Amino acid sequence: MADRAHSGSTGPARRRPVRGACGRLNRGSALRSTLGVGRGARRGARTRVSPRPQIEHIRRPQILAAAGQVIAERGVAATRIADIAERAGTSGPALLYWFDSKDELLSEALGFAEQSFYDSLTKRLAQLEHPGERLRLLIDASVDDYDWTLWMELWTRALWDERSSAARRRLDDRWRGEITREVRAGQLSGEFAGDDDPERVAAIIASLLDGLAVQATLGDPGFPPARIVELTVEIAERLLGTRLPELDDDLQASGRERETLAGGVGKK
Repeated sequence: MADRAHSGSTGPARRRPVRGACGRLNRGSALRSTLGVGRGARRGARTRVSPRPQIEHIRRPQILAAAGQVIAERGVAATRIADIAERAGTSGPALLYWFDSKDELLSEALGFAEQSFYDSLTKRLAQLEHPGERLRLLIDASVDDYDWTLWMELWTRALWDERSSAARRRLDDRWRGEITREVRAGQLSGEFAGDDDPERVAAIIASLLDGLAVQATLGDPGFPPARIVELTVEIAERLLGTRLPELDDDLQASGRERETLAGGVGKK
């Protein structure tokens, strides 16, 4: 949500829309890299009898995008394999060729969306010179660009599903790593006056965003996106002993181009 964007890592990795009166908090407009756990051997065995692996690079993203959309709309429990297959324009048996279960689909859909989030974020971070600007972008993007619905589904499944639990850890570690990198860079350059442990600061900021994202995603009218940014920036500034700059509107808006991996459902 652990390298986050700067590294351009394609490893599975973190965040989030505001629903109802608030619109929908976004860190998952595009929730990051596919897991692919245990798929290689099975695919290798089947390539002799099925042409599907030859078009995996085309069909797999479509299926993962469709899974993200349907799960964000209905939740894992109410989502059927047939629903995802219909959205993806394929059949249930064809979909089950690639994925063993809805839990696997959820983990991989979130990973796919997260990677899309980071791909977009990396480009925008490269346009900013100072750590304070980049940290502000991380905060803004997690609120404006991310659909947290899939995250909440993953948190629930992670309580008892090992694959979901592992995916949650990887994605959270990556997100905190991105924040840690900018905090450390700002301290080393003298831009941030605080000398607190960068990992501790990142944990506080990431945890605050997590908690506020739950309120927003559940439609709490007291937590619109602007207030979530305001509260998070306020805490970050106290921890770092400096003011975080506001970003130009065009840079902030560029993140909203990805309004669709979790289907654009509820996106601002």
